[in-house]
Amino acid sequence: MHVTENPLLKNSDGLRRIWFEPGAWAHYYPLTLTSFWIEYQIWGLAPLGYHLINVLLHVLNAFLVWRVLLRLQVPGALFAAAVFALHPVHVESVAWVSERKNVLSGFFYLSALSIYLRFALRGNGIKGVPATPTKNSIQPSGRYYKGLYTLSLGLYLCALLSKTITCTLPAVILALLWWQRDQIKWRDVQALIPMFLVGVALGINTIFMERSAGAQGTEWAFSFTDRCLIAGRALWFYAGKLVWPDNLIFTYPRWQIDSGLWWQYLYPLAALAVMFTLWMIRGRIGKAPIVAVLIFSGTLLPALGFINYYPMRFSFVADHFQYLASISLIAVFASIAATAFKKYIKGKYYIGLAGGLAVLVVLGILTFSQGHIYENVETLYRDTLTKNPNSWMAHNNLGAALLERGDIDDAIAHYKKALRLFPDYFEARTSLAGALLERGDIDGAIAHYKKALRIVPDYVDARNNLGAALQKQGNIDDAIAHYMESLRIEPDSAGAHNNLGTALKEQGDIAGAIAHYREALRIKPDYAGAHNNLGLALIEQDNINDAIKHYLEALRINPDYEKAHNNLAIALCRKNNFTLALRHFRKAVEINPNYHAARNNLNKLLLQQKNSQ
Repeated sequence: MHVTENPLLKNSDGLRRIWFEPGAWAHYYPLTLTSFWIEYQIWGLAPLGYHLINVLLHVLNAFLVWRVLLRLQVPGALFAAAVFALHPVHVESVAWVSERKNVLSGFFYLSALSIYLRFALRGNGIKGVPATPTKNSIQPSGRYYKGLYTLSLGLYLCALLSKTITCTLPAVILALLWWQRDQIKWRDVQALIPMFLVGVALGINTIFMERSAGAQGTEWAFSFTDRCLIAGRALWFYAGKLVWPDNLIFTYPRWQIDSGLWWQYLYPLAALAVMFTLWMIRGRIGKAPIVAVLIFSGTLLPALGFINYYPMRFSFVADHFQYLASISLIAVFASIAATAFKKYIKGKYYIGLAGGLAVLVVLGILTFSQGHIYENVETLYRDTLTKNPNSWMAHNNLGAALLERGDIDDAIAHYKKALRLFPDYFEARTSLAGALLERGDIDGAIAHYKKALRIVPDYVDARNNLGAALQKQGNIDDAIAHYMESLRIEPDSAGAHNNLGTALKEQGDIAGAIAHYREALRIKPDYAGAHNNLGLALIEQDNINDAIKHYLEALRINPDYEKAHNNLAIALCRKNNFTLALRHFRKAVEINPNYHAARNNLNKLLLQQKNSQ
């Protein structure tokens, strides 16, 4: 969606809007969207480039994990970095192009952390030099350390502009400094105040944007107690998937939260008990375990359910949420393994090496297997439904994939399954209506559009498409009323402008139709349907040359657009360019052999040429 359905990537004005119009896209992640914008200019929608960049960023992040753990003198740093690189729980963050925000923000987050630790802990922590601070460790002593401090702030800002879940970095730094120094001084906090301020500001902005994206209402109506129950269970879920990465699912089942059930309190209580125990025995086992658990929990905090975010509608957990949080627990496990190996298997390095390689091979195999489910949308949601058959979101999205490839009956079946699981799923009801409309069941489509609007009256997609169904039924006035209402709700709805244009053209208002087609193209320049419709309207004004330009643009955007081929051929006939017209009539029929209008036009032109010989 961030790439294939993002109009901001299509032109230079989109780049401006990415940075200076926070509401232009669902989230204000301008660096992530800028990376997509640059790639779109280079290779368009070809997926390979996007995937390669994600993989490259993940490899760089694994390298940075190694460097950070070296600086902190964590035993088994290289093994921990390798586990991070190969762990199957991270497949979602790397294989799913939309999660560029995870790997890109992770790169800036880890870079900022590495630089800040170099600033705060003056020992290099690599060649046996202890990572102990100098007397004035927080206040930069010289241009070099001022540069490190400034660079870390800049990298942190880049992380936030890629994804604001990285706002937890200053708290993570404080925890690490306490671990390394046995104390936190006011100067430590003072140096991190700029990070805290910008992190809070952009975090609050994301909260408001999540609300505007729909993260509010009955599906997010949880009490504070409920949210504590969600958070406690989520912590154990994420830790469990790290230790035993089995049955990984794109959309996990959404737990039923009931504060009246005593056993649901065991999750948060057990989490608190672990933290309390690690705190009490830190003198014997060291502070590393409690610091790791605190960092794990704190990094996950924005995604634990205390703050509304849109995916909570489908599930309270997702693998990509623990991309950064996983590092702390992986480091602890790797450290324990490395320390135990050094203590109990002295001199027998091959045993430890074999054990470590075995773990990495198993993780690599699991990751390779998990990666296959991201081959395309259909494989992703079929795998989801195999493991979570009650995922109404997966049924709806699989239906959309099936409809796109022309499998209308199977698409309708999945839409209906989604609605049986969740009758108020207005998006699925709208999708079902669209499939029924495509099958020719106009009355059924209208009924489902109206049901969707009873659930959410301001749902523009349903209202706009209801207008289209009414127009097909011949009810132009009511159709126009729904298009106008759609534009009142969402003035920049390209689809509503396009549909209103078709209705006005049908009423004979060609000038009004052209105005709305042009507005649709202003909003969405690569809207092939609007280019085709504008061409038809221009033909009505005998503006054949401009009409041909728009037909050609429609075909540039969508070379298999059979209606544009047919309409272009008709316009070319009016210019007496019969040879090229024949080519486009034939192309239209080749694309859609059941396109009778194009076939008739082709036969007429062939007969005309035969008679003229």
